[in-house]
Amino acid sequence: MKTIFTVKRLDFKTIHELPNSWSNQDYTNLLELMDYSDISELAPEELKEMCLMSLTDNEPEDAAKIVLAYVFKDRLTAGQVDNLSNEMLDEKMWEEYADLALHEDFFNVNKLLYQAFNGKFPQPDAVKFQVKVTTGQKDGVLVFEDFPEAPLIRLLVAGMPQNTLIFRLFEEQIDGEEFKDAKDIIWQLKSEKNSDHEMIFDIISSTYWFHDFKYVGNYEANTHGDEI
Repeated sequence: MKTIFTVKRLDFKTIHELPNSWSNQDYTNLLELMDYSDISELAPEELKEMCLMSLTDNEPEDAAKIVLAYVFKDRLTAGQVDNLSNEMLDEKMWEEYADLALHEDFFNVNKLLYQAFNGKFPQPDAVKFQVKVTTGQKDGVLVFEDFPEAPLIRLLVAGMPQNTLIFRLFEEQIDGEEFKDAKDIIWQLKSEKNSDHEMIFDIISSTYWFHDFKYVGNYEANTHGDEI
């Protein structure tokens, strides 16, 4: 069943780093991979800086191999890591790589390498925005209960131009009953239920998908969940 909502964009901004993308443990693990000695002598606030400096002791392609191998482990083959370490110098893998499930991690890899090499790698950008959705239909917000990304994207796309990229590439899934790629299009999602009729969503995703939403005003649209 389709549910009609009023959608209001509350906030929209571009970000260049994802929340909690790299931890001190990650920096420690990378330093160990690069055979850094006396890690135990580093203060927690020094770990990131030393990790970046150690990466720059390598050629950019070799540094990329180290970070890719650490982040993706058995999800990429050695051959894929070799190829990507060169391609990443010019290409936006967080937008262009065929497997959407890897996009968020590619973003984080690029961010670290961009910082280490002072812009030799493309600077990644993402969007962080907040929307309020309201419906007059009883229990209408239950459509977001099990797999919120699918009905939420359907609702967001309805406010953007019909030629927007996300609609052109996923029209069949948007109109259909199964939107399996939705969970990889929205990278991070927080929701707050204000009432049985209203919810607020905080969304982080690639600029590639949602840059058009920056210009959206209030609108009404319907959405539906996946058939589970």
